[in-house]
Amino acid sequence: MSSGVLWCDAQVVQRNLNGTVIGMATIKRRRLMDIKLPSHPDLYVGQCVPFYFCARSVMLYLLHRSNHSGVSFKGGQGAILHLEADLKSAVRWALQRGKRWAFTLSNAGAFYFEDRSSLDALVELDWHAISTKQWSGRGVDRLVKERKQAEFLIERCFPWSLVQRIGVQNQTVYTMVMTALSQTSHKPQVEIKPDWYY
Repeated sequence: MSSGVLWCDAQVVQRNLNGTVIGMATIKRRRLMDIKLPSHPDLYVGQCVPFYFCARSVMLYLLHRSNHSGVSFKGGQGAILHLEADLKSAVRWALQRGKRWAFTLSNAGAFYFEDRSSLDALVELDWHAISTKQWSGRGVDRLVKERKQAEFLIERCFPWSLVQRIGVQNQTVYTMVMTALSQTSHKPQVEIKPDWYY
């Protein structure tokens, strides 16, 4: 909030910013050093700020379970915030500033994803998979899990002013977020959304 933007992982590393890393270190490293966007061949995934199209992401489930060997963060899902923004406003902001953007049809941490950089291609997203709460288990196609992890990516940073809503799991975190927001001019709507969590 103090910088006015959400920084991509590459900028977090370059600026030596403090914070808690909650993702898988191996995947974060891969996104920074190995995986580029097909639609922007000189742009690494880790040079973009990522957003899911859904709440209750697969990664959030791993954080909730707190038992994955690749995730060092063991604090659960309670303190995780969902930041919501309007996609078309984000694209407009990016285009006005010469920042590249794309969205992926599946997990951008994998080596085999496809991406698009046209809003007309949003119809190619598997919206059923993105919105489902049942993305694994008996009778569920393994592609559902991959397609649920589709991402919107925007180069370098994302403006705090475009965050419209913050979803939290409980009253304790709601109170903490409201206290933090009292120090900033942009105050997104904050809601307790237990259905956005596991």
